[in-house]
Amino acid sequence: MPILTYDDFAAALPPRGALIGIDPGSVTIGVAASDATRTIASPASAVKRVKMAVDGAAILAIFANRSACGFVVGHPLNMDGSKGPSSQSARAFARNLLILQDVPLLMWDERLSTAAVLRQMITADMTRAKRAAIVDAAAATYMLQGLLDRLHSPMSQVPFA
Repeated sequence: MPILTYDDFAAALPPRGALIGIDPGSVTIGVAASDATRTIASPASAVKRVKMAVDGAAILAIFANRSACGFVVGHPLNMDGSKGPSSQSARAFARNLLILQDVPLLMWDERLSTAAVLRQMITADMTRAKRAAIVDAAAATYMLQGLLDRLHSPMSQVPFA
C-alpha cells in the first residue's frame, strides 16, 4: 500500500481500530496511540533509533499490542510548506515502515508540534531532564491528536487540500 492522501486514508480505515502516531526524530522516534474509537491520543513510547529493523520491530510491537489499523507519520514540512531533508527522511521512514506492515499510512503535517509541546512542559515547570525523556512521545501524541480531531470534525467531509 502506498502512502495515502487524507481522503484515501480516511476511506481505507475500518470503523474501529487504534491508530499509531509516529514522530521520526533523528535520535528518538516518538510513538503515540489512539483508542479504538480514535478519539484520544496518548503517549506510547520513545524508541531510541538503532536501525530500521530494530526500530520497526519496536513500533510493530506497539501496533500489535494496541490492535492498531494504521499509521500516522509526522511530516516535518518547512514553515513555507516546502519539503526539505527532514521531510525526505520522514517519507523514507514511512516507506520502510510500509514494507514491514502493509496498512493505511498517512503523512501528517507536524510543523511546530515539538515547539508546542515544549512550551507546555516549560509552563508546567517540568525539568529539562524530564522534558528530554518524554518530548518525542508527547510530540507524536500532539500530532496524532490533531489528525483525530480532523477525522471527527464536521469538516472531515470537506476535501483536504
